[in-house]
Amino acid sequence: MALNDTIARVTARIEDRSAQMRATYLDRMRRAAEEGPRRAHLTCGNQAHAYAAMGADQDALATGRAPNIGIVTAYNDMLSAHQPFERFPQLIRDTARANGGTAQVAGGVPAMCDGVTQGQVGMELSLFSRDVIALAAGVSLSHNVFDSAVYLGVCDKIVPGLVIAAATFGYIPGIFLPAGPMTSGLPNDQKAKVRQQFATGEVGRDELMKAEMASYHSPGTCTFYGTANSNQMLMEFMGLHLPGASFVNPNTPLRDALTVAGTQRALEITALGNDYRPVCDILDAKAFVNGIVGLMATGGSTNLVLHLPAMARAAGIALELEDFDDISGVTPLMAKVYPNGLADVNHFHAAGGLQYMMGQLLDAGLMHDDVKTVAGDGLTRYTQEPKLDGDRVTYVEADKETQNDKILRPAADPFQKTGGLKQLHGNLGHGMIKVSAVAPERHVIEAKARVFHDQDSVKAAFKAGEFTEDTIVLVRFQGPSSNGMPELHGLTPTLAVLQDRGLKVALVTDGRMSGASGKVPAAIHISPEAANGGPLAKVRDGDLIRLDATQGTLENLAPDFETRENATADLSGNGHGVGRELFKAFRDNVGLSSNGAAVVV
Repeated sequence: MALNDTIARVTARIEDRSAQMRATYLDRMRRAAEEGPRRAHLTCGNQAHAYAAMGADQDALATGRAPNIGIVTAYNDMLSAHQPFERFPQLIRDTARANGGTAQVAGGVPAMCDGVTQGQVGMELSLFSRDVIALAAGVSLSHNVFDSAVYLGVCDKIVPGLVIAAATFGYIPGIFLPAGPMTSGLPNDQKAKVRQQFATGEVGRDELMKAEMASYHSPGTCTFYGTANSNQMLMEFMGLHLPGASFVNPNTPLRDALTVAGTQRALEITALGNDYRPVCDILDAKAFVNGIVGLMATGGSTNLVLHLPAMARAAGIALELEDFDDISGVTPLMAKVYPNGLADVNHFHAAGGLQYMMGQLLDAGLMHDDVKTVAGDGLTRYTQEPKLDGDRVTYVEADKETQNDKILRPAADPFQKTGGLKQLHGNLGHGMIKVSAVAPERHVIEAKARVFHDQDSVKAAFKAGEFTEDTIVLVRFQGPSSNGMPELHGLTPTLAVLQDRGLKVALVTDGRMSGASGKVPAAIHISPEAANGGPLAKVRDGDLIRLDATQGTLENLAPDFETRENATADLSGNGHGVGRELFKAFRDNVGLSSNGAAVVV
């Protein structure tokens, strides 16, 4: 089918907007690539240092004729999603050696767990960790001895940070190798119910702990469709994963076989062979449009609206919120995965998963097929499903029918006709809202404001019984310049309880919500933030605010609003403790959240 008119128009708009920046970027990448294999330009002393620990691989590395893979890993034991990566370097090295190449761990990057830091001071480092990861990966690749790279990362800021680095070193081919989701545990709706019962005092901490441990129970990505799993979808839609790699469970024969296949492919696409596929050629405007389509079709995390513009800028592409809004308007919501539904990602994968969805979207003309990927030319190959043939991966055509239409529906008969993400404009600033899990009768809320400067104050007001009428809960001074823009996911149970009591409630903030949030209307990423003189700083308790997700507006209706002085907040406590001292330069130099809240790009 012909490409959808809106998808074509948005792609052309992005290409026009990015023309000069993209041309400069590609020129730099071409000139870097023309220098040939990187280690050929090192002195003998440089190379001796690089190969000293490589044992039997020293001769192969020194001759320079065999491709050398750099492994950038986010392995640690703190993240269940990343613990399986402990085994990957040895498997990659063995595979490379068996196929006439070599592989070295180029370096590690930090990887923090938002689940551990949620509602804690450490969450104030979370968004900035993305830029630290990009910097650390850049250091890893700066040794200049690699013909291609494999990137081992899954979770919230790790994949975006690695993509920023991969694009910066875009003349080097690169493949992302995922670890896969943990097997299904306590259903997410049951876990959410216990959280709400704890918030209202119906159950104690012992029951809460039991539910949480039954949900997060083994190695692998958390199974709800938050930022981590949205990242995995994104890498597949953008052609940086092998087809079908995203949602295969860790430590299984197929998972290992996909890691082997990814390593073999990383050897094949270097400049030393006949199928050179640098990252700079894969990450073009069409790839980013495909990624946004995937985000909307799956009901993915709002955090990607921050990360995608930053990733794109590293590749010379300029994305704006209007691009997300327009693409959302024509992309059907085809999946219901928690928090948008009761299923988890394992159920989604079993129902047909990304292969079925991509086939449907391509057939509907909603994605670009004419793209380069790590697997080859054309996105159609991503409609194929990996299977085991002995211990090797083979590909078969995926099912053309959904295996469970309560989880995954065809593009022609979706759960919703649009992706459910809207940009918001008005006298309170510029931001966005995700409504794919919000009941239609809650898409427009007009209510008095209660103003807070941290999420703990909201919880305290709730416990004191202060919310007795429809309310816009406005939490300001939560942007990247204020305190690093922590997720306010801890407010979800509180606001959900108020909503269940029959109140109309909404959140308005210059901060973030978790990729696991969704049923309560939340106008987030409001820019400019209050700390930088944004209009949220003018709001007072009792102001009448109208949030209209249908029209895409966010307005303070107080007649004197525009003429008020800005409120200020004491942010001195945000600069120290749990490492916050180290991030002052980030808070002082971070960009607008509407442009990705980035420091390094």
